[in-house]
Amino acid sequence: MDGMVRKHTKGWKTKSAGRFGPRYGLKIRRQVIAIEEQMRAPHKCPRCDRLSVSRIGTGIWKCSKCELVFSGGAYVPETPAGTIAKRVVRRFFEGGEGVAVTPEGEEKTQ
Repeated sequence: MDGMVRKHTKGWKTKSAGRFGPRYGLKIRRQVIAIEEQMRAPHKCPRCDRLSVSRIGTGIWKCSKCELVFSGGAYVPETPAGTIAKRVVRRFFEGGEGVAVTPEGEEKTQ
């Protein structure tokens, strides 16, 4: 490559963060790659249990099989905080043990 300028990088190395070139630092570009791979992976539908959920906007997810549109996290349909909230609500409505949530967000059984 005498005198030639290389215009493209190896795709397997830079993946989706290749669009940033050498900017922003390696650590941040690796974080972007991890988030975008997780976001674009197939996700399970909460209604039909198929791997057919895709992201149509920030926090908006749609199942291509049953046409269910629902809200979730910005990059994944179900966040850890959302899972905890569902668990607290389910326990509250089942009426088993009394569950109280402290202002810090911690669960306390009564």
